[in-house]
Amino acid sequence: MSQASAPSGSFMNRLFFRVSGAVLAVLIAGSVGAVERGAVTKLPIPRFVSLKASEGNVRRGPSLSHRIDWVFKRRNMPLEVTGEFGHWRRVRDRDGAGGWVHYTLLSGVRTVIVEEDMLPMLMKPDPAAPVNAHAEIGVVARLGECAGDWCRITADRQRGWVPRHALWGVDADEVRE
Repeated sequence: MSQASAPSGSFMNRLFFRVSGAVLAVLIAGSVGAVERGAVTKLPIPRFVSLKASEGNVRRGPSLSHRIDWVFKRRNMPLEVTGEFGHWRRVRDRDGAGGWVHYTLLSGVRTVIVEEDMLPMLMKPDPAAPVNAHAEIGVVARLGECAGDWCRITADRQRGWVPRHALWGVDADEVRE
């Protein structure tokens, strides 16, 4: 008849470290795919929105008592929301300038800024496709569908496909249908 002995200390240590490592790996894997959500809206942070009004005060903090640092003066300008507090959203523009804006000045309508001068707007998402129009650098365009490295934009009643990397206001891995 065999006798059972108590596990040795080194065996228990190895088992503890293996189990701890597995638990840690699961926790890290879970947090890698996690998306930060806004405390107020529960929408992803960061995310892109646009300026609904023709002017929007950008404040140093999230209340009317905070100083106005500057004024955004371009309707439909894309902005990136980087934080939320009550009715206020911390935003930044393509140059990194930012501050707090009241949520009523923002829209979920997606727009982008063209980052390349005389950007060809193509009939199809294919570099060999015919050119429909050209967009100048700095143009604010409405963002449509994005597939792979291409996005469809509309500006001044002209529509076409452009390379995603030539736009500010859309994430590199964002899918839009």
